[in-house]
Amino acid sequence: MKKGKKYVEAASKVEKATLYSKEDAVKLVKETSTAKFDETVELVLRLNLDTKKADQQLRGATVLPHGIGKTKKVLVLAKGEQAAQAKEAGADYVGDADMIEKIEKENWFDFDVMIATPDMMPQLGKIGRILGPRGLMPNPKTGTVTMDTKRAVEDVKKGRVEYRTDSYGNVAVSIGKVSFDAEKLLGNLEAFVGLIIKTKPSAVKGKYIKNISISTTMGPGIKVNPDSFEN
Repeated sequence: MKKGKKYVEAASKVEKATLYSKEDAVKLVKETSTAKFDETVELVLRLNLDTKKADQQLRGATVLPHGIGKTKKVLVLAKGEQAAQAKEAGADYVGDADMIEKIEKENWFDFDVMIATPDMMPQLGKIGRILGPRGLMPNPKTGTVTMDTKRAVEDVKKGRVEYRTDSYGNVAVSIGKVSFDAEKLLGNLEAFVGLIIKTKPSAVKGKYIKNISISTTMGPGIKVNPDSFEN
C-alpha cells in the first residue's frame, strides 16, 4: 500500500533504529501528527510473557492521571440504591432487565462501557454472545462488576483505560490526544508503564519489557527506550 505524502514526511522525522527517551518520544509524537482531526496517541508494549499460562495474562483497568481526552458513554445495570448512585455520578443510562431486553431486541449499543452489579450478571449471561465479541461484557478484573457503581462511573468519566495482553504478550492502550501538552502525555505514559512494571508476574525471567512504542492514530511508530522508565 502506498503511503501518503504527509505520512512519508512524518515518518522521515523518525529514525527507525533509534530508541528515544520518553521525553523525546512524546515531543516527536506530537510533531508526527498529520491528520486534520485530533489524533489519539497510542501506546504499545511488547512484554516477555508466556500468555498460555494463566498467571502471565495481564488484565485490568486504571485511571490515567490526565484522562484520555474522550468522554465515554456509560450504561449501568443496577437496582435501588446502586442505580440511584450511578445516576448521581453521571451515568448516561441506568436500568436493569429493561436495558438487557433493549440490547437483545433492538440491537442497541449507544454506549462505550457497561457496568453491572453482581446480581445482574446471571441475566446478562443471556446476551453474553452479543456483548462478548464487542468487548462490552462487564468483568470484575476491570472493575466493571461492582457494588460501588458511583466510583466505577466516576472512574470511566475521568479517563479509565482497560488493558489486556493479546496472545503475543502485547498490551495496547490510548494515553491521550495529540492536543494534550507534552507534560500530560508524558505523565500518562509514565503512569501506565509504571503500572505494567508493578504488575510483572513473578514467573517472568529475564528482560520483562521487550519494547515500547508510541504513535498517533495515523502516524509512524516511535520506539521508546524501556530503560528510561527505570528510575
